[in-house]
Order: sequence, then C-alpha cells, then structure tokens
Amino acid sequence: MRLVALCGFAAEVRLARRFGIEAHATGGDAARGRALAAQAAEAADGLLSFGIAGGLAPRLPPGTLLLPRAIVSESGERFTVDPGLHRRTAAALAEAGLHAETGDLLGLEAVVATRHAKAAHHARHGATAVDLESIHVARAAHRAGKPFLVLRAVADPAAHGLPAAALVGLHPSGRAAPGRVLAAVLRQPGQIPQLIDAARDTRRALAALRAALPPIERQIHNPKSLA
Repeated sequence: MRLVALCGFAAEVRLARRFGIEAHATGGDAARGRALAAQAAEAADGLLSFGIAGGLAPRLPPGTLLLPRAIVSESGERFTVDPGLHRRTAAALAEAGLHAETGDLLGLEAVVATRHAKAAHHARHGATAVDLESIHVARAAHRAGKPFLVLRAVADPAAHGLPAAALVGLHPSGRAAPGRVLAAVLRQPGQIPQLIDAARDTRRALAALRAALPPIERQIHNPKSLA
C-alpha cells in the first residue's frame, strides 16, 4: 500500500520518511497544501496528515499525541477518518503504552496565533487542536474516495500564543528561514522568551511523534487496515 503524508515542516517530512512514509511539506501555504493533497490523492492508496498542531483544549500540554476521529472545518464540514486505520493505530499506540486524544481536529488555512483566538475556536467548534494540513488531506481524500488518517502532536498549547518571529520563520518548502526569524527578533527583541518556549514545545511534539511511529509503522502500511 502506498501511503502519502502531508506535513507542514521539513523536519516532519524527514521524520515520516525515516519510517518509510512518503511525505511532502506545504510550508504552511494553503494553495500548496491543496495542490499536494490533490496530487497525493490521485496516486496514493491512502493519505496521512502528519506533524505538529496547535492546542485548543486547555488540558492538553505540549507533546500530547492526537489521533482524531474527524476533521472539522470553520464552515462546518466534517470528515471522518478511516475507521480501520484509526482502530488499528489506536490499538498499536495503546500496546506501546502511548495515549492519543481522539477528539475532533479543526482544519484551517491560517495559523491561530493568540490565546484568545484559540479559546474562541475551541468554544465555537469544540475541537481539541488545530492545524493547516489536515483539512486539505480530508477534502482530497473525500473527493478521491480514498482513506485517510491524522497523526499529530500538540506543539503550542492553548495557553500560549505564538510570537511574530515564529510565524515568519518558515520557507515555502517547509525549511526554516533563519534570516526572517533574526529580522523579526531584531525588530522586537522582547519576543525572544516566547520564541524559546515555542522551540522547546515543538521539540516535545516531534519527540512524541518519533515515539509513536515505530509501534504503528506496520499498521499504517498494512493493507488490511483499510478494510
């Protein structure tokens, strides 16, 4: 079975590929995300949304694994993940002693950067977390009649906002853009503590994903999981 993953960052792509999953980065660009998801849906047997996410539920700390049962959009669309993939992945994680939250994930096309915005989205949609790639994966999979799964981990929790430097520090390819980060920091040096916190929380999220991949590798590659 050919499973293709859509990620935001190059670091997530490298992690997925380490475990034999074909992966592509959107760089947080909505148009690129739609195009990559459509291309993957044409060629792949199944789609995976993989990487970090922003927390909306206040109870979720950085590093919390997310295995949502459904993706919801701001306009009210709801896409259910493949039940076979979800069931087998949840079982594999549980056998490895790992817990994953299964609440809805909100798919948006722009970053939710402030605590107030996160609280508003949580109140309106009831979702546990938010990301930029899952809605493209869900829509493309639905149109193509292909199964899809979402495996994410909370990086920036609901109680934390993202500094301006974190929002400009990504190249369209998904690679880091240190020059942009430095320029933003020079303009606003006061955001350095927030930027350090964001980097630490991102490392926690990536570590959680790294721990989750080995026990589920065979499950997401197993054609029977699509039954």
